[in-house]
Amino acid sequence: MKIEIIGAESLGVRGLCCFVAVADQKILIDPGIALGFLRKGQAPHPVQLAVDEVIREKIIQAWGLATDIVFSHFHGDHVPLADANPYQLDVARVADLNLGVRIWTKPPEFLSVKERKRSAALKERLDARWYEGASGVEPLRFSVPVPHGEKTERNERVMMTRIKDETVFVHTSDIQLLDDDTVDLVLEWQPDILLAGGPPLYLEQLSSVLRNRAWQNAVRLAGSVDTLILDHHLMRSLEGLQWLDKLYSESGHRVLCAADFMGAPRRLLEAERETLYDEIPVPLGWHQDYAEGKATTSGF
Repeated sequence: MKIEIIGAESLGVRGLCCFVAVADQKILIDPGIALGFLRKGQAPHPVQLAVDEVIREKIIQAWGLATDIVFSHFHGDHVPLADANPYQLDVARVADLNLGVRIWTKPPEFLSVKERKRSAALKERLDARWYEGASGVEPLRFSVPVPHGEKTERNERVMMTRIKDETVFVHTSDIQLLDDDTVDLVLEWQPDILLAGGPPLYLEQLSSVLRNRAWQNAVRLAGSVDTLILDHHLMRSLEGLQWLDKLYSESGHRVLCAADFMGAPRRLLEAERETLYDEIPVPLGWHQDYAEGKATTSGF
């Protein structure tokens, strides 16, 4: 099994996209990308956009090679969009690639109103074989939809993916380690390598109770999984990086972010957005020009 993490916060963008080659299958999971549209009143810095462009092209290349594509849910940092903003992946970029590819999604009854609209728009644009709510075919299996973060009636659901050969790899998207039952299900799958979205420590409204729950679940996973990769929401703040390093130190097990796993430098560009603006000034009106194709990231 070969695992490539293409996009994640520690690699400079919002997302949790990976490409897994196993036997004769090439599985692309969550082929979306985003940048925080505004962070403390600031649009993404051009340095972020330069990285975003590179990763978008990698996702498009992987899309063309995939035998299977998995959408864990329909948020804009996990799927291409028909109404993409300049920092996301426009479905037009992949619409004519890989015609007839298998696309796996969660059951329709677990789609929010917005997700239904996005799913319908993608079905209209993509020539693909859609499998909604299927459990998968070995070596590819899917979970029942689990909470997007804390278990509440309001929260949406995400589908987890398990891929097995000699190694068991599990991709858990936006679980945020905030629901004990979801972590129990992950452990039942007995992953050797787990790629999970960690808790959103950057959100001030995340309570101390939830922060503690996420920590305890991370400790459980670190003690049970050979390689634990935590990223996504967790890496939207430098506090998240400190949290991860503390988990590694205290657990004594292999705990990584996506950049570590890929042998790449840690690029927490969203967390460093203010610093980027301080160190590399951006001309007034640049973002509007970029959106209109009048400016590029060249020079940044």
